[in-house]
Amino acid sequence: MDDREMSVIEHISELRKRLIITVLSFVFFLIIGFVYAKDIYFFLVKDLTMKLTVLGPSDVLWIFFSIASLCAIVCTIPIAAVQLWLFVKPGLHPKEQKMTLMYIPVLFILFIAGLCFGYFIVMPFLFHFLTQLGNEMFNTMFTTEKYFYFVLNLTVPFAVIFELPIVVMFLTSIGLLTPSLLQRIRRYAYVMLIIIASCISPPDFLSHSLVAVPLICIYEISIILSKIVYKRKQSRENDFGSKSAPL
Repeated sequence: MDDREMSVIEHISELRKRLIITVLSFVFFLIIGFVYAKDIYFFLVKDLTMKLTVLGPSDVLWIFFSIASLCAIVCTIPIAAVQLWLFVKPGLHPKEQKMTLMYIPVLFILFIAGLCFGYFIVMPFLFHFLTQLGNEMFNTMFTTEKYFYFVLNLTVPFAVIFELPIVVMFLTSIGLLTPSLLQRIRRYAYVMLIIIASCISPPDFLSHSLVAVPLICIYEISIILSKIVYKRKQSRENDFGSKSAPL
């Protein structure tokens, strides 16, 4: 067996190790989430003026599993990011290793910021608008499953989209993305973001706009950050080239 085959096997073994650690971490936090699911539930519904309704025993299990899964995802993100960094670390230069390591806490912070933005800003506005819209027409009663489906649909996508700037910066730093590429695909990205906004928000123009505009702004911020990282990368490469050039 030659060195190349050994290298491929070692990479696969390393990847499996990183995935196992990530999955075990997720399972551990999932169990913790189940333990504290009731406390988290009461925190999430403390501002509601009505008591939510369940239509069957399976709804209760669905709520517990949804809350526990969300907690597990949030807590596993830093561990998964560290495992990804450890996997790609051997292929990075020392400066790139230090720089990419700094992305990990930012990745976690942006995910939490996305959840908070969706939960504390977007969701209350849409929830109030939709309930007031039919307040005089209907006797309002929410099932627990429908309410949490509504909340998750408006918070989790924002948490994921908020990761876009740091992911773009990382991919730009390792040479897989360029600002010019992001600018060339801007119109297609806008269409995708508007489709995402339409899927996760109620079917009216105001809701679509309220969700789509922040997503488009995040994409534009990603382009700006990509330009900054790309210029710094080019500057470092030019400095390195000038230093290594023969006198």
